[in-house]
Amino acid sequence: MGVAGSGKSTVAEALRDQLGLTMAEGDDFHPKANIEKMSHGIPLTDSDRRPWLEVINRWMLGRNALGESTVVSSSALKRSYRDILRKDVPVFFIHLVGTQELIQKRLSERKGHFMPPALLPSQFADLQPLEPDEPGIEVCVEGSSEDMVRRSIAAVKAHAEREESPTSEATAEQADKSLESSETK
Repeated sequence: MGVAGSGKSTVAEALRDQLGLTMAEGDDFHPKANIEKMSHGIPLTDSDRRPWLEVINRWMLGRNALGESTVVSSSALKRSYRDILRKDVPVFFIHLVGTQELIQKRLSERKGHFMPPALLPSQFADLQPLEPDEPGIEVCVEGSSEDMVRRSIAAVKAHAEREESPTSEATAEQADKSLESSETK
């Protein structure tokens, strides 16, 4: 997740290639009306985004039902958008963060994309960082794309290890038992 030009597609493709995930480019789910709006420099509204996000969520649910782990590039700028994306499916967000100046420079160098650099300020205005109760991590986009990819892959691997590790559940159970025994003394 992140604003346009933050490197979402680059990271998603690397996660797909290096971790064997099924990938979807979030922009591919936009209806034609959304693409036309953005192409004309008109920011999308929450009403424009909701159906798009719901389609992405359904795609993830379908892949999850098939036992596939996925990666999707999506701006997911607001908490309400992320809530739609993660409805009934486990999600871990990688929020690609950088200064508006850095990302503006990268956007101005990008060719062939419907999202004009003039819309970047509206994305930064809408951006709501991950909240503590949301599953995810911030990854800095400064440096090379290889550095950004390396940090993102490390974050996903660390998350996967935490999810698969029984130690966190065992630790919680042990803490509960310790608490119970101290209360009965």
